[in-house]
Amino acid sequence: MAEAAPQFGTKTSPEDAKKGSPSPPGSPNFSGRWRLAESVNFDPFLKDCNVGYLKRQVAGMVTSEHHINQEGNAMAVEVTTMGRGSKHQEYEVGNEFIETEINGEEAVVNTEWDGPTIKELHRTDSFEYELVRTLENEETMVLKLESNKGTKAERIYKKVGL
Repeated sequence: MAEAAPQFGTKTSPEDAKKGSPSPPGSPNFSGRWRLAESVNFDPFLKDCNVGYLKRQVAGMVTSEHHINQEGNAMAVEVTTMGRGSKHQEYEVGNEFIETEINGEEAVVNTEWDGPTIKELHRTDSFEYELVRTLENEETMVLKLESNKGTKAERIYKKVGL
């Protein structure tokens, strides 16, 4: 019997995300500019997410940066990928938002605090995956990814600025 997908929160408008309710006590602040330093098992993960061969090859060769501004639960994340442009997300942890995935599909993304991490469940019509954002230390942010087929990957970012 399949488990029911977890239900997280409600939709966040960009205006609400800017307000930022307080994050839980002891929660880390992810604010800063983070540059990709290492990827582990990323190609098999992307394959599980219906990303074609050519896009996977390009994804494996380019670097990206996450520019994060966090105020309490309010997150503003600008993801810049060399040669691909950028995407901007604004949301409040505990709520959901919509984004376009690398394969072009629209995803509903549910977010929640899970101890000192932010857990995101990305769902499209054809796949889903979980992303867990964690701070390993003040200089290292790790995105742990797991596809609905069980393939795990990590994207390791180093802090390069505020």
